[in-house]
Amino acid sequence: MARVKRGMTKSRRHRKVLKLASGFQGARGRHYKPAREGVLHAMMYAYAHRRERKGDFRKLWILRINAAARDLGLTYSQFINGLKHAGVGLDRKNLAALAVDEPAAFAQLVETAKAVLPQPAKL
Repeated sequence: MARVKRGMTKSRRHRKVLKLASGFQGARGRHYKPAREGVLHAMMYAYAHRRERKGDFRKLWILRINAAARDLGLTYSQFINGLKHAGVGLDRKNLAALAVDEPAAFAQLVETAKAVLPQPAKL
């Protein structure tokens, strides 16, 4: 049976891992074995955090909508409830963008939500 020399295959694999590990501190950026561990963990964290980022953005949008709606006299939950009853189908990303970039348009949406909500009884 012929002898198999793995020089090129091995060096390519090592070079690929070390390239991914460039910027890591100490041996993790220079030596293959610790670099492989670091890259493996980094990829796992990147995968998980790509999913977490979606929730982070949703929290940010809700925060912005709540702040803008409170300035105009509604809480976030009242505002969203009013929009649902009014049949407005904007998502939170677009609502937050309107609140930041187009305050007049957002104010009209708040008025739409207020008009649909039942008014509290005055004593």
